[in-house]
Amino acid sequence: MSRPAGPRAAQPRPDLRPAQSPTQRTDAAPARGVYLDYAAATPVAPEVLEAMLPYLTERFYNPSAPYALARGVREDLEAARTTLAHLVGGRPDNVTLTAGATEANNLAVSVASPGAHVVTDAIEHESVLACVEARPHAIVGVGPDGRVDPAAVARAITPETELVTIGLANGEIGTVQPLREVARVVAAERVRRLEAGEGRPIWLHTDASQAAGHLSVNVSTLGVDLMTLSAAKVYGPKQVGLLWAADGVELRPLVLGGGQEGGVRSGTEDVAGAVGFARALELAQARRTTESRRLQGLSQRARTNLAAEFPWVRFSGPTKPKRRLPNIVHVSFPGIEARRLVIALERMGVSVGTGSACAASRMRVSHVLDAIGLPRWASEGSLRLSLGVPTTEEDVDLACACIARAAHAEYARIGADECELAAGGAERLFGAGRIRPQEAAPAGRPQEG
Repeated sequence: MSRPAGPRAAQPRPDLRPAQSPTQRTDAAPARGVYLDYAAATPVAPEVLEAMLPYLTERFYNPSAPYALARGVREDLEAARTTLAHLVGGRPDNVTLTAGATEANNLAVSVASPGAHVVTDAIEHESVLACVEARPHAIVGVGPDGRVDPAAVARAITPETELVTIGLANGEIGTVQPLREVARVVAAERVRRLEAGEGRPIWLHTDASQAAGHLSVNVSTLGVDLMTLSAAKVYGPKQVGLLWAADGVELRPLVLGGGQEGGVRSGTEDVAGAVGFARALELAQARRTTESRRLQGLSQRARTNLAAEFPWVRFSGPTKPKRRLPNIVHVSFPGIEARRLVIALERMGVSVGTGSACAASRMRVSHVLDAIGLPRWASEGSLRLSLGVPTTEEDVDLACACIARAAHAEYARIGADECELAAGGAERLFGAGRIRPQEAAPAGRPQEG
């Protein structure tokens, strides 16, 4: 296979919407399923699958083998790495391929030497927070819109700090961080140490997984030393990611063995995944400007529809569109349990996420919503609508209509007066404990109505 081609013109959006099972239908269900959880998972684009298939069939060879057939596959793997590097503004030698963003984040945090101090913010992905919290660290708070103050990051840095890790954009409420300002803070500290004769390095890492396809992920523009990306967020294969690391950054291997990926990440390389990732990121970059504008319009349409129906709902994240991802709408229905809404919507053929507001497996409120100060009586009723390439105006309108039906039914079930809510009484009703939704009726699947 020749080196992957450069970015092509954006293709017509394929119909990747999930088919709806007849058992899921209700009288109010849309004629087809509506999927609005693209921040959690995207389908593999047809062009990506086409690029990957040869490496799952006739070109299956191990790229580390010595014979010609395998060497050809090795060349294809390196061509994919080169494409990925160019798309982020780096060199291929600085790209380490991983099994997804979680591994890349773990690898990034490991650049801090044992016992060194690490700084992060309170709304990072758990794969970052879990690594950071195992070390000496500082967690910087965020404002009500989820944005971190670069000055607070500067105050958190100590002479022992070796890593600052701030995500480019949050996948739950959509907040875009002032990363370039944080980069200037880290650069100033690096200069101070050089002038003081201090030898300890300091690096800046960002997890840009949710931002790819919506924002620039050029490492020079962002001013970062390490960056994580995930193929699964840009219509590529799952369990494929990368960590870009600048010259001079020493990565410490987490997986030992045959010494692949320059000794940083042992294990037979996933050639199909790398080729698919390169093609997916090419397509995402090519359509980024027009698609972001389209998704911003659809997101605003959803906000307008929901706010018109429920004036008391709360939208989390920055109010300025330029400060939030164009595909994320995080909305909270005070007094309602999100899991009941999700189940009701599923019966109507609409799939949305809670944004981890009440994770089904752990039954806990999202750390992101706690960090921005959203009261529990609002955060427990949170939905995250995340739009994608296949999303249409019809999808948005159908989803909003179904959400309205489900939410009205829930307010009726718990005996909440919507007139009082519309008059600004959400805190009076739920904050003071006059109505406790978890006690209003036995837990379980909500009744249709």
